Amino acid sequence: MPFQEKLRYSPPPIEVAGRRVKRYHVTADPAGIDPGVEKAAYEVLPRLLPEPDGTPPATFVVLHRGGDSGAYLNAYSWVWDNVLHCRIAVAGQPALGCPDQDPTHFVLLDRPLIGCVWELPPLLHERDAWVRHLLTPDSPGPADLDAYVTDTLPDGTTGDHRS
Repeated sequence: MPFQEKLRYSPPPIEVAGRRVKRYHVTADPAGIDPGVEKAAYEVLPRLLPEPDGTPPATFVVLHRGGDSGAYLNAYSWVWDNVLHCRIAVAGQPALGCPDQDPTHFVLLDRPLIGCVWELPPLLHERDAWVRHLLTPDSPGPADLDAYVTDTLPDGTTGDHRS
């Protein structure tokens, strides 16, 4: 099967375990991520988050529904002021250690992976948004975290790289 870009949606941010969480959903399905998969993914999210370290508590996630039985939740959290901490949970993908093919049965990934070609596009935007709003803002303060959290890629495809 030839490579095809997938759809990327940016649902509203949420708060989990005291962290502001920006969200990207990736799927080939125009209807979006199945609500059961989404619910299961966000239930495991607290286990993917680092301990507070004084960095503004912000995370962005990519929830990806694969074309097979797999579902993937990549959590990228800002730590040490300018470093990304990455933890991933997977479901329905026995090749990655999942016990079954249930896309709602998430387990923590124990391999040093950071994402596939459909999950990586938000990284550059998020790096630039972090620099813009937290590292080089005109007036530092809590409003800068608010600005960062609302600065997301517009809905589109994984091949759209607009910031």
